[in-house]
Amino acid sequence: MTIDDIIDFVEGLDGVLTLRPAPGDGSPEISWGDSFFYYSPDRVVPQATQPFATIVTKNYPGDESSRLDREGAFRVNVHAGKEAFIEAVGHTPREEGPADVDVDAGTPDTVIAHPVYGSAAWLAVIDPGPRTDAVTRELLRRAHALARARYERRADSPPR
Repeated sequence: MTIDDIIDFVEGLDGVLTLRPAPGDGSPEISWGDSFFYYSPDRVVPQATQPFATIVTKNYPGDESSRLDREGAFRVNVHAGKEAFIEAVGHTPREEGPADVDVDAGTPDTVIAHPVYGSAAWLAVIDPGPRTDAVTRELLRRAHALARARYERRADSPPR
């Protein structure tokens, strides 16, 4: 899977707003070249919410274990929820399983607990390929469905 394959797939889901920070748009330089996916049928960045998935193309401070400084490397980050997290890595987000200790966070084409946000039920895949293509798509679908459900709950809630 390429970055464009992933962006095309996610944008094919209903109500997705994609942010792709670039020079001159007022975004922080560190985010340039990355992609952020929100559920937002009105095409406005939701306030007080995180994207349901991201693609990052470089190391961020404190998040170097995926070694995204390699030519062409990128990581898909997905907030697919607790159930999908447990299915993928075999333990709850707040626990550390044996695979977490033994896995190299820079291994391509492998679903892992996100190296920084795993405890918040985020999963990650470095350079998705043949082994993780289907599961990456399914995780993105689930993350989108959860984001849509959160959006709809908020829309149905009376203002405080």
